[in-house]
Amino acid sequence: MTQEQALEILKMGYNVYLTGPAGSGKTFLLNQYVDFLKSKNIGIGITASTGIAATHMNGITIHSWSGIGIKNEIDQEELTGMLRSKFYKKRFKKTKVLIIDEISMLHASKLDLINLICQAFKENDLPFGGLQIIFSGDFFQLPPIDKENDHSGFAYTSNIWNNMNLKICYLTEQFRQEDSNFLQALNSIRSGQSNQNTVDLLMTRFGKDIESDITPLKLFTHNVDADAINMEELNKINSKSYINEMSCSGSEYLITTLKRGCLAPEKLILKKGAVVMFLKNNFKEHYANGTVGKVVDFVSGYPVVKVKNKEILVEPAHWEIEEYGSTQARITQLPLRLAWAITIHKSQGMNLDMAEIDLGKAFAYGMGYVALSRIKTLNGIKLLSLNDIALQVDNDIIEIDKTFFQLSQTFCEEIQNMSEKDKKFEQKSFLLRLYGD
Repeated sequence: MTQEQALEILKMGYNVYLTGPAGSGKTFLLNQYVDFLKSKNIGIGITASTGIAATHMNGITIHSWSGIGIKNEIDQEELTGMLRSKFYKKRFKKTKVLIIDEISMLHASKLDLINLICQAFKENDLPFGGLQIIFSGDFFQLPPIDKENDHSGFAYTSNIWNNMNLKICYLTEQFRQEDSNFLQALNSIRSGQSNQNTVDLLMTRFGKDIESDITPLKLFTHNVDADAINMEELNKINSKSYINEMSCSGSEYLITTLKRGCLAPEKLILKKGAVVMFLKNNFKEHYANGTVGKVVDFVSGYPVVKVKNKEILVEPAHWEIEEYGSTQARITQLPLRLAWAITIHKSQGMNLDMAEIDLGKAFAYGMGYVALSRIKTLNGIKLLSLNDIALQVDNDIIEIDKTFFQLSQTFCEEIQNMSEKDKKFEQKSFLLRLYGD
């Protein structure tokens, strides 16, 4: 399915699971639909299972949005208390469409709980109280982990998943990888068909330096490794430090939520020569989320970052939580972080030109796929280490993904057989229904 076809389907009001390989443009499509809904003054719950993913759409975590927080269950007394909240009453009354990005990292039990809360606030027994629901993500990527560290409980095993007439939109176009052999290797990992040829191709990059004036970002499986390298490398630079403090406005609770989800540090210490990574998309200034460069100068306290052959004066950017046309919270900081190293979890959703990847401590299915699929070309990879689990994917996910693909093909054919007049009628009817609610 193409992005254009999927967007048509979203506008028709179906409940949708939007999926596809890394680099197929899922978040880009979601942002297109969000812009469309905003232009029609439709209330949207813009959420994701993680704070980092939520910031890509100016949203918040589904845990925060729904009020469940860190709870795994809510009893009747707690639910009754939530129903008295003017804040949540207003939120649910205005919301017509709920988006949950990175659905792969949301546990099934949490999804059932969110459904229960939506039904209670909407006073409606339909799935999620009658909201249009859009899940987005890829179950081949990083899984949910429960208290027992058991990689189980994917959202598609929830009670509600099969009871909401969910339509599958499986995007098949590729917008990230530029190297056909590398893309074939990634697809073999994703489908559980990686073999010695896959390993041999990756091993051509084992210990191989990347040809670039920019120091490549290192991807690690654990925070402690990434943080240690960033501080070690910064301390090696014998030059003046420039400190940039984050500023905040709005709801204190939502500010805390934004800080947790945003990769920008509260106190950013930079020096001339520091390797940094951009944390926002700004195509006018020729950088994107994940672009890596080097600080070459400072002007009025702001860093000048060299990316390839271009120097960019980096000024503060904003991260916001928007709801129904107004800003509820905002943090302001330079859209940069030190980028000698980062964890694979934090890299999910990024596009990288190059990286040194350490998979020697990989501990979860999909970790190798997530790390490798961030990079555009094979020559942009320096492989530091690789363990037995790094290229493995969950066999159950392989089987369910085949089902998703087939369901998407069938639904795509149904939509293609609809006349343009009928499609427009469905889309108009959906909007009228939302306005009537």
